[in-house]
Amino acid sequence: MIKLYNVSKSYGNSQVKAVDDLTLEVKPGEIFGFIGPNGAGKSTTIKMITGILTPDEGVIEIDGINLEQNPLAAKSLVGFVPDNHETYETLKGIEYLNFIGSMYGVSSKVLKEKINEYVTLFGLKDVLHNMISSYSHGMKQKLMVVAALIHEPKVWILDEPMTGLDPSSAFQLKQLMRRHADNGNTVFFSSHVIDVVEKVCDRIGIINHGKLVEVDTLDNIRADKNVSLESLFLTITADPTSVSEPVEVTQVEDTAKPKKQRRSKTAVKKTVEETEKTEEESVTATLVEDAVATSPDTQEVVEATIEKKATKSKARKSKKENEKVNVETAEVVAKTTVVTDADDNADGEGK
Repeated sequence: MIKLYNVSKSYGNSQVKAVDDLTLEVKPGEIFGFIGPNGAGKSTTIKMITGILTPDEGVIEIDGINLEQNPLAAKSLVGFVPDNHETYETLKGIEYLNFIGSMYGVSSKVLKEKINEYVTLFGLKDVLHNMISSYSHGMKQKLMVVAALIHEPKVWILDEPMTGLDPSSAFQLKQLMRRHADNGNTVFFSSHVIDVVEKVCDRIGIINHGKLVEVDTLDNIRADKNVSLESLFLTITADPTSVSEPVEVTQVEDTAKPKKQRRSKTAVKKTVEETEKTEEESVTATLVEDAVATSPDTQEVVEATIEKKATKSKARKSKKENEKVNVETAEVVAKTTVVTDADDNADGEGK
């Protein structure tokens, strides 16, 4: 039903092909699952099958019709549910479906029957006469599914169709996919939901870096039937060059000059006093150690030296205290003199 022969596609001047020499056949009566990582070439392939993009190389056939040579005839056999549910939001739901039906040449009677069947199934009957702009994400997705089915296409292409659907609608969609394939049609199904692909698809194709790396039934692809499609997919599409390495953290030395801290006069004075005290204690300890290490005769000399050192220290402190008192006294006298002079001037002016 769908055949691709050596199909390739690149974007712009890129040397890397989005799809690289892809050859694939999807048979009538099967649901074909098409999976791959982001950027693997899934959407590009789907857009080429639906005629949205033209391949750089290769041939695409829909039910034996060459897509490039007879695009209208080939496209008339396809029903497409895109991943972005872009619709004409200025139309009502019923207007959009009637428009799609007329584009595919569906008779009024058949169109009315199909619309009624599918909108009832997906719960859109009550909002069918509302503007599409008022629809939620899930309602727009359901509308796109209905629009892709009303002309009973031989090829039904679904790109992430489960997005936004509630569980009931997702179940109904899977039932429709199975029924459509059982009626001798083809369902081409692309999704990132691996569990759904594993359950509903008859055959699976895995694309990676633009190349088709696996195509077969799930049982034939996996050697062990107990292995899930998810683990198999991760193994096949794993990048062998991506090896996680430990990150080395290098501590950068802070070479910035430390900021100078402003210290109060009181703190400076305190530091000086502590330093002097420490020096005195250090000298005393040294002299005592020397005294112990020397003979008893010299110990008396050491003790006398210690006493003399202590006397000098007290004298320095007493001198500093006297100087401080003298400074404070001088300041008081100066203030008193200023006040006295001011009083004398005031008395002179009064006289």
